[in-house]
Amino acid sequence: MGRIPKVAEVREFEDDKTLGKRSALVDQLLRKPSYAVHLASVLRSAWLPETLTDVTVQYFGMQYEDWLRKQLLANTPIDTIVKRTLTANLQARKGFRQSTPETYNADEASLQAFYTAGQMKPENVGSTVTRAFLGFKLECAQCHDHPFAPYTKQQFWEFAAFFGELAPQPRMLGTFEGPLFPQYQVNTQTIPNSQKNVTATFPDGESPKWTERRSPRVELADWITDDNNPFFARNIANRLWQQFFGIGLIDPIDEPGDANPASHPELLTELAKAIRDADYDLRIVIRGIVSSRAYNLSSKRSHSSQDDPRRFARMNMKGLTAHQIYDSFATATGIKQTIPRNQAYFDQQGQFGRSIFRNLFPETARPTETQTSILQALMMMNGKLIADQTSLDKSEILAAVADSPFLDASGKLEAIFYAALTRKPTPE
Repeated sequence: MGRIPKVAEVREFEDDKTLGKRSALVDQLLRKPSYAVHLASVLRSAWLPETLTDVTVQYFGMQYEDWLRKQLLANTPIDTIVKRTLTANLQARKGFRQSTPETYNADEASLQAFYTAGQMKPENVGSTVTRAFLGFKLECAQCHDHPFAPYTKQQFWEFAAFFGELAPQPRMLGTFEGPLFPQYQVNTQTIPNSQKNVTATFPDGESPKWTERRSPRVELADWITDDNNPFFARNIANRLWQQFFGIGLIDPIDEPGDANPASHPELLTELAKAIRDADYDLRIVIRGIVSSRAYNLSSKRSHSSQDDPRRFARMNMKGLTAHQIYDSFATATGIKQTIPRNQAYFDQQGQFGRSIFRNLFPETARPTETQTSILQALMMMNGKLIADQTSLDKSEILAAVADSPFLDASGKLEAIFYAALTRKPTPE
């Protein structure tokens, strides 16, 4: 959902005395459009993090997030989402707004944004794909063989060659009877500062069975999303676990290896199998994770054995994202949001509430290690938004609670606690 519950939602849940009400609530939340909105934001942040901080590519990240939202609303399986991303139509101009209405295609434009965010460079897009969809950083070997990683410089450029059509290598073909004419190799890449050309090769060393009808990106998409691929389902499982627990079973999530094994390898294997068995329907796996005993543990420390966060013996505390803070703030105070979440990215002047939060609460790679600042504290204590929403003259919800004739002082205090903290006040 990406926000705290509303007062009515909390009271309805508390008043419900039926068995299995929690499972029913999980199913209800997974069917809401806000599930797709929030998960699209999560995937965009994980797959294209540069679009959150680099103003030159923020628009492309927003375009791709819009497309992700539509796919998740339709409950498109995650392997299909990745396959469509990797096989997007990248014909010149087609799909962009400069095209005519007859040739413009919104889905194509949104998918092209994934590549434009990588500056249409094979090495950039290749690095994004391995990190986002396979769960490891191949770019560590971009300039030289990495001393601590199992991948070589040649392997990096062999993978980048799958996106060779972004910067095609010229070659000359012809016959003795006719003149030579230029064509392009779309599955090769020249290693910089060398005369060596390499052909697209999978990270496991295998080469595609090339045919004229299948492009390199189609071959790559099929290999990545194949059930026998050892990386894809495990990466999705690990990212889901990190989303709900703040720390991945492999942590950092994109640096697997002998020096960084999974904390619970059997669990990671089972989660990956569950994703495949669910035909890559994330809702089924999410339902299982949030129904688990581990997810329902308290964050309160009761024993020294709980000190290691990778034991998951208690729930790790996680910092909220800027979107979560603002949406929760708006829910608690009754702010009417007139600016869509994605359009707030264009507000460089900070005139909209969401962008103020976005500028002050940047996302971090580790949700469990969120840092706070004096500027954040000052804004949350006496910024204009806070001041307006804690004023009886300007806050609709406070005025409504204060003027309610059917609530005594205790009832009014309880209503405010429910709105902000989702619970009743304690005597303390």
